Amino acid sequence: RCSSGKVNSHCGFCGKMWMLCAALLALGSVQCFSRDSKAVTTTLTTKWPSTPLLLEASEFLAEESQDKFWDFVEANQNIESDRDDTDLAYYDLILKRASVLLSPVQLNLLKLALSLRAYSSTVHSFQQIASNEPPPPGCKAFFNIHGQTSCDTERLKVMLDNAVERPKPYLFKGDHKFPSANPDAPVVILYAELGTKEFTRFHQLMLAKANKDLITYVLRHFLSNPSKGRVHLSGYGVELAIKNQEYKAKDDTQVQAGADVNATVIGENDPVDEVQGFLFGKLKTIYPELKEQLKELRKHLIESTNEMAPLKVWQMQDLSFQTAARILAAPSVDALNVMRDLSQNFPTKARSITKTVVNSEIRKEIEENQKHFKGTLGLQPGDSALFINGLHIDLDVQDIFSVFDVLRNEARVMEGLRSLLIDTPYIHDILKLNVQPSDSDYAVDIRNPAVNVSYVFFFFVCLFCFLGERIENKPFFFSFSIIVCLSLVISVFLSVCRIGVVFVVNDSDEVDGMQDAGVALLRAFNYISDDVDSQMSFDMLNRVPSGGKLKVEETDGVLEKRYPYVEISSILGPDSAYDNNRKEGKAYYEQTGVGPLPVVLYNGMPLQREQLDPDELETVVMHKILETTSFFQRTVYLGELNSDHDVVDFIMNQPNVVPRINSRVLSTNRNYLDLSATNNHFIDEYARFLFLDTKDKNAAVANSFNYMTKKGMSTRDASDDGIIRPVTFWVVGDFDQPSGRQLLYDAIRHMKTSNNVRLGVINNPSENTSNEKSLIARAIWAAMQTQTANNAKNFITKMAKEETAQALYGGSDIAEFAVGGMDVPLFKSAYESPNVNFLLAHSAYCRDVLKLQKGQRAVISNGRIIGPLEEGEVFNQDDFLLLESIILKTSGERIKAKIQQLGMVEDRASDLVMKVDALLSSQPKGEARIEHTFAEDRYSAVKIRPKEEEVYFDVVAVVDPVTRDAQKLAPLLLVLKQLVNVNLRVFMNCQSKLSDLPLKSFYRYVLEPEVSFMADSSFAPGPMAKFLDMPQSLLFTLNLNTPESWMVESVHTRYDLDNIYLEEVDSVVAAEYELEYLLLEGHCFDVTTGQPPRGLQFTLGSASDPVIVDTIVMANLGYFQLKANPGAWILRLRKGRSDDIYKIYSHDGTDSPAEADDLIVVLNNFKSKIIKVKVQKKPDMMKEELLSDDTHENDSGFWTSITRGLTGGSKPEEPKQEKDDVINIFSVASGHLYERFLRIMMLSVLKHTKTPVKFWFLKNYLSPTFKEFIPYMAEKYGFQYELVQYKWPRWLHQQTEKQRIIWGYKILFLDVLFPLAVDKILFVDADQIVRTDLKELRDFDLEGAPYGYTPFCESRREMDGYRFWKSGYWASHLAGRKYHISALYVVDLKKFRKIAAGDRLRGQYQGLSQDPNSLSNLDQDLPNNMIHQVPIKSLPQEWLWCETWCDDASKKKAKTIDLCNNPQTKEPKLQAAVRIVAEWSDYDQEIKRIYNNFLEEKERGTTDSYQQTDKKHPEETMNFFMII
Repeated sequence: RCSSGKVNSHCGFCGKMWMLCAALLALGSVQCFSRDSKAVTTTLTTKWPSTPLLLEASEFLAEESQDKFWDFVEANQNIESDRDDTDLAYYDLILKRASVLLSPVQLNLLKLALSLRAYSSTVHSFQQIASNEPPPPGCKAFFNIHGQTSCDTERLKVMLDNAVERPKPYLFKGDHKFPSANPDAPVVILYAELGTKEFTRFHQLMLAKANKDLITYVLRHFLSNPSKGRVHLSGYGVELAIKNQEYKAKDDTQVQAGADVNATVIGENDPVDEVQGFLFGKLKTIYPELKEQLKELRKHLIESTNEMAPLKVWQMQDLSFQTAARILAAPSVDALNVMRDLSQNFPTKARSITKTVVNSEIRKEIEENQKHFKGTLGLQPGDSALFINGLHIDLDVQDIFSVFDVLRNEARVMEGLRSLLIDTPYIHDILKLNVQPSDSDYAVDIRNPAVNVSYVFFFFVCLFCFLGERIENKPFFFSFSIIVCLSLVISVFLSVCRIGVVFVVNDSDEVDGMQDAGVALLRAFNYISDDVDSQMSFDMLNRVPSGGKLKVEETDGVLEKRYPYVEISSILGPDSAYDNNRKEGKAYYEQTGVGPLPVVLYNGMPLQREQLDPDELETVVMHKILETTSFFQRTVYLGELNSDHDVVDFIMNQPNVVPRINSRVLSTNRNYLDLSATNNHFIDEYARFLFLDTKDKNAAVANSFNYMTKKGMSTRDASDDGIIRPVTFWVVGDFDQPSGRQLLYDAIRHMKTSNNVRLGVINNPSENTSNEKSLIARAIWAAMQTQTANNAKNFITKMAKEETAQALYGGSDIAEFAVGGMDVPLFKSAYESPNVNFLLAHSAYCRDVLKLQKGQRAVISNGRIIGPLEEGEVFNQDDFLLLESIILKTSGERIKAKIQQLGMVEDRASDLVMKVDALLSSQPKGEARIEHTFAEDRYSAVKIRPKEEEVYFDVVAVVDPVTRDAQKLAPLLLVLKQLVNVNLRVFMNCQSKLSDLPLKSFYRYVLEPEVSFMADSSFAPGPMAKFLDMPQSLLFTLNLNTPESWMVESVHTRYDLDNIYLEEVDSVVAAEYELEYLLLEGHCFDVTTGQPPRGLQFTLGSASDPVIVDTIVMANLGYFQLKANPGAWILRLRKGRSDDIYKIYSHDGTDSPAEADDLIVVLNNFKSKIIKVKVQKKPDMMKEELLSDDTHENDSGFWTSITRGLTGGSKPEEPKQEKDDVINIFSVASGHLYERFLRIMMLSVLKHTKTPVKFWFLKNYLSPTFKEFIPYMAEKYGFQYELVQYKWPRWLHQQTEKQRIIWGYKILFLDVLFPLAVDKILFVDADQIVRTDLKELRDFDLEGAPYGYTPFCESRREMDGYRFWKSGYWASHLAGRKYHISALYVVDLKKFRKIAAGDRLRGQYQGLSQDPNSLSNLDQDLPNNMIHQVPIKSLPQEWLWCETWCDDASKKKAKTIDLCNNPQTKEPKLQAAVRIVAEWSDYDQEIKRIYNNFLEEKERGTTDSYQQTDKKHPEETMNFFMII
């Protein structure tokens, strides 16, 4: 072995052979003691059938662009006949066809996507949508035309002819729509499998019609014969955690023999390369003749390492630094492999790591860097962070699918910049520019006489609103609520506010206040303001009844009551003197462009629509006032504002104040052209232009522009003033129509005021192109091509005027309008030329790329498309000013500064600013990039340099190598390194003075950069986590670490995954998991109150089965969760009180249009889906409450229908039993031993009651064995059961230890786990024996408390030293109250929900759980800690007897016996059960007999009737197991 720790050729052949021979000789003396190597494997598959890779690849292309999708479809429509027989050849052909459309980096990302099966869910979502049609019988492919389906092409014409009689189908955001110019054409949806003969036949037919604009062609994937296999997933972690064996909790039941599916897939090439310093991979290569001996040596070294003796505390102190030193000593190409091996197998590597010496330079540099990490990134020693191109990747929140999206977006931008011929070193400089559009903070100038202002002493804040909606006969409750709310705010901030109102009412002279309610209100307001008191005028607004349509009589009534001495007609009538600001108000509103009424401006800035909710408004305004106060304090301190200044003028002179606000311009939902192509095409080559793709068409149009500028005109060759102009406007319109000319004229007027702007024009004719109908367009083009800069600009300005156009179309000669200095003959020759290629190209560009209809107008600013503008929509000089201001502020100036550093010709530079802006601004909005200036990376960082001259990803990781983050990060970085060109730096961030082993688990992250194949070129079985050569004397528990939106369950294994003891295993523990569902999360609020509607229920289903799952809304963040498989699902309010009281008001994140009542939610990827829903009480239900005491939730729907699928459940036609006559019992269990206890507990309950019993089990941790047996047991004993499931919400502090997670489920989600129909639930621990009728406990009077617990016994005096609640914190907190045990409790769910107990418990948990030393017994400590806020009713002591705490004398009264752990004796549970509970063994034997009968029936195949889940379609299984 070399001094460096690795074997290489320089060590000398003899030296190596001597060491190897010595090791092999030594092995001979111990060989007889070696045992067979043991392993644990884990696989995860989907519930849905495997999807073809070709279809998944097409979805990858679709995310690049729809053009690439259709090109890929065209290239692969006959792939079935082109491919060879093998899977590998098929895969290679897909990649070859895709490579024509993708760059090398994108192709590598496609390989990763196919390995991850990232688009399998997308393909399957279309399959589910197709199943809802449903497919016509016997059709391998079919089409749908407005609701009618067929696969008979002969019927196509007839179906198209009568399609107009039926409504168009709803299209989803992910649909593939063939580019079409006729939006009114009937929609034909083809369901077919790309690559098949049936697809080709239908596709050609649809394509022919779509190209003639006869149909709108939509393609959806459909597999007529889905695969029998399942999709093998990756992108998740598997932990094999070492269990504490202080209390023996292992079942002694023998595991039944049987073959495991993935037990045979461990080959000889899998073992870890390095064991105790020997690199066996290299040794096998160097000495192939010693292969068998090396194998034996390796096994011996592993076994001698794996039996772990505990380390002393002094040995553990420096483990973090020592591990880092071991990683840094390896060559950079191997360092990540070493880091992965050490972190993922740390418990067995720790002893050898303690012998590593840490270099002083490494330690010093790490400690210096840690000061920098803390100061700039807020990282403490031991923390981790990952940055890709400066973007922070939060390892706790983001999964491989979100990292994949980041890589893809970054590749798109970097390759775009590279294609603009920007050198690689500058690319990362430009990437760091933060050019994302910020939320609107522009303000309009409020200094206008139309503003009716009430002055209040002294002011800093100007806050006023436009009122008009309710006045204009649209019932709307906001307007007057806003005034009331603002008045309240003003009363708080008397000394700093003023409030104003602008009335937007009918401004016709023929209308007066006796006829029009709006005019009446305006005149009444003016009268009180002018003749009485300005503040009283606002009081009058508060007194006008709100809600409904405003009537003149209501304003009359207020005036008569308050001012009886005044003649009403003199105020409201035709001769009123109080009509001031009526016309001015409406004109000011139209001039400002602030959008739909009502509008509230704060210092001129419009508040967002959602901020106008009365409850929200008060908070928003007060928050803004506090913000503004600090701003003024700063300006006063700096001397920018003093007592001589007018504060309103000061506010209105800020740079963010503009004359007009245009919502189109300010919208953050923006659409950009892709200007990243570079070519030599021009639009005058029309025939060639037509066949360019979208990207190249954009480049050709950009290449062809001559721009107008303030000082003249610039061309693509030279500029007349040497200025880089960061703002480029393309004005699009029909310049032979008044609206197009007006837009151009306003653009020119603005351009003449700014040196930052250059202006180009694109003509979009209203009619087919001809010389007679394009006089102005041709004149503009000819002037730009033939005249000097200034002359052309002046001439075009004249052309844009209306009188010029009228004269030209009246027959005037174009020469009459020539400006001084023009070369008229040259101009006329170009003007009269028959060549109209530029007009044809512009027209085609507007149609195909800008998607404009003939004659429509638009403005394109640095590639951003604003439009199409509606007919009559104003877009004037002020809008161009606002647009320029936004570009300069967010991107223009920054990009210009970077481009200047490149030192290129000015106009090429202006072009580059435009193109770079379009590219950067089009990216999804995300967090700002973080600059890395780590000076010290000489000793303490792993560095991998990128390949020269290629774009590269700048990846920076900060990690402590002995943390869970290192276990995840090392494999991720290894895949990144294989996948893309990286400049990688991994900085060590070690902890010192450790007192415990930092990692007590083994870990595998399942991730492969590419699909793998077998030796025969068939697909490999799929990604798998493999734990090889594990220590055999330890007890392990297996945990999966999956993306947040995955709900997985164990579906097949013979072994107890909660207690894996390898000494008792034959060879391999093969754990198979299934992705049962994808999670749909949401937040719901009541728009009236701004609060979550507690107890509101949503259902999720399909058109044919409306209620598949349902859920309850929490008060915490209005959170709810539902589950489904990929597809399109309908979200509704649940029938019953939810639907009676509430209606859906608005929604965000769904696939439905805004006005839809039923919300369509499409689940089509593996990433988290979060929606937001706002609801509103129906007008006649304003006083109703969901959780009232005297109402019961209708039990129809899912909660009862679910029992139809459950053995022991009542049939739908049977009368429902009174729910009060059912004992509902909730319990949790994990591991075979506790499931054995659970079955015995159930039997003890059933033996002591005649009342119907329903058991509710937490599904998350139940074994496949239990779930398979429970329907059989339910049938035999006549009870009902349901498996409940809830995913721990991402916003609630996560627990990492399985036992603590289970404890959390016992207490944190009681309000949402069960339907509202369940009034009371009893929790009974799995290891409990019941000796009485639990009906007595269910009916126990809790005296108003939400739950009842039994206090801990205090009669066994020898245990006093263990009663922690008798002293310290607990003694003072309880203040004489009892400390209660959580093994048995009863919950009054009605009361529990009514007092929001669940929300309080979660809130307290969130605060306390941040401290790892808090809530050591989570399920017990939390309710006892909250005893003052959520009272506990103490149950009589006999309800729970436990030998550890209760004396023997009290046992005879015990109603239940709990097998508590004994901290004194640490007696194993099974042993204690047999000794303490006389009847336990009889129960155990009875259950064993039943279970053996079950196994016999299973072998005979007669258990099908008990296990209906196995017989259902994947989508239908949701009807069986209840959620939430």
